[in-house]
Order: sequence, then structure tokens, then C-alpha cells
Amino acid sequence: MRSKPADKRSPGRIPALEYLLQPAILVAVMALWFSNPEEPLIYPIVLATVHVLLGVIEHWMPARPDWLQPAREKLMNVVLVVVLTIGIGIVAGWYDMLLREPLAELRAILHLDIWPHDWPLFAQVLLVFFTGEFIWYWLHRMEHRWALVWRISGHGVHHSFKKLGGLNFGLNHPLEFFFLVAPSAFVELLFGVGIAAAGASILAVVQASIAHANIRMNSRVIGWLFTTNEYHIHHHSVVMEESNTNYGCAAIVWDRLFGTFEPGPTREAGTGPTEPTLWRKALMPFREPDDTAIAP
Repeated sequence: MRSKPADKRSPGRIPALEYLLQPAILVAVMALWFSNPEEPLIYPIVLATVHVLLGVIEHWMPARPDWLQPAREKLMNVVLVVVLTIGIGIVAGWYDMLLREPLAELRAILHLDIWPHDWPLFAQVLLVFFTGEFIWYWLHRMEHRWALVWRISGHGVHHSFKKLGGLNFGLNHPLEFFFLVAPSAFVELLFGVGIAAAGASILAVVQASIAHANIRMNSRVIGWLFTTNEYHIHHHSVVMEESNTNYGCAAIVWDRLFGTFEPGPTREAGTGPTEPTLWRKALMPFREPDDTAIAP
């Protein structure tokens, strides 16, 4: 008679939380935004609150205890994310300033005033979210398949970290800001979306934060449409074949439709056996580390 496998659950594991954490965060964030969608402070409030919550849970029930970061390293990542998030805001402002009028004229010429403003706001948010993620899916796939795009976007920096956590959502090379902001800016400005674009932006950032979190979560059900950390960390694998899967940072549905979805365990993250220094990361668009294993 075959014996039952040993129960591998640790004292910090709460199975219900593993299923409910991601949907609960998304529902709470969207409820807060819908309560006052015109309030500009909701974005930084949501971002700070979500990352405090993810940080506490990562410490309490990490998926990989060896990925827990010392306080000094964590603080450095917080500072970097704050600075880089400001940079993303600046790039978004540039896109708005340079493209709003030309794309509005293009919209009129091509008769693209088709945005469903009469739809419920929540439906519009989801439409912006999944449309923007569709564009990002192809941009992200290009970064991994074409060496020139990999270099000029500095995408290798985002993959260079050996230990992942929620804060890794925002640890990108400044050159990549122009790629990251482009999908949502294009959808918003070309179609004249309006306030729904802000809700979709918050949803995408929260989703990307969860997708990088070092927390045990169950990917069933919600993982049919939304990216979970199990799927996205697989994309951060140091194995090139695994890294060239699961391109959706916030929505996994496009990977499922276009044949790049792959579940499975991830043994090691990073671009190679070692993690570059901060200075080497800054130079990665110009010179790849010698041990890079996933660059196209």
C-alpha cells in the first residue's frame, strides 16, 4: 500500500490566502479607484499601499525564502522604484504633449471616434487594459526576439535581478520607459478614451507588481486571463527557452492565444549565473555582461 506524501505546508502557509490574495487586491484597488476616479492622489496611494502589503506578505510567507532581501537592499530598491516611477510619469507627460493633437487629428481623418463611452466605466477600463496589454505583448516579444530591440530598450536590466519581489515591477532601465508607456498612451490618445485610461493604468501596475511578488499564490482560475507570479517568474528564468514565454506582464490571455504560454517551475532567475552591479546594469544597453544567457 502506497503511503501518503508528507504534508509540505509550512506554518506560514494559508491555502485560502493563496487563492484569494490576488483577486482580493484587484477588487479592492478597483473599488477605491471607482469611488473617486478623478482623484490624482489615488495612484500613489494605491501603489504605496499595495507594495507595503506585498512586502509584509513576502516576509511572512515567501515562495522562495532564499529570495528575501536584506533591509539595505530592499531600501535601495524602494528608492530606485520611486525615482524610476517619476521618470515614467515624465515620459507619459512627453507622450501626451507630443502626440495628443496629432493622434486626435488622425482619429478624425480615419473616423476612429468609435470608443464606447456609453459603456459602463468598468467595461471601458477592462477594454483599455486588455487592448494595451495586447500591444505590450508584441513589444515585449520583440524585445526578446530581436537583439536590436533588446539593446535599445535596455530590457536586459529588468531580467538581470536574481531575487524577485513585488518591487521588481518598476526596476527597468530608463530607456525602457518609452516602450512601457507607449501601449497605454497610444490607446488613450488615438481613441480619446478619457478617464477609463487612468483606471486601466492602475490595474496594469498593480497586476505587474503582483506578478513579480515572492509570495505563494495559486494560479488557477484567475490565471486564465491575468498574469500570476508563477507564470511571470517563469518568464524571468535564466533558461532562454523558458524566458521566451509568458510575455504578458499583466494579462496572460494573449500568451494563451498566441502560443507562448508555458506553466512550470522556475529554478533560477536572472540573465546569467551572476547579477550585474548597478553600474553594469546601467550600461547593459551598450554592453551585455559576459555571462548573459538569455539575450537574443
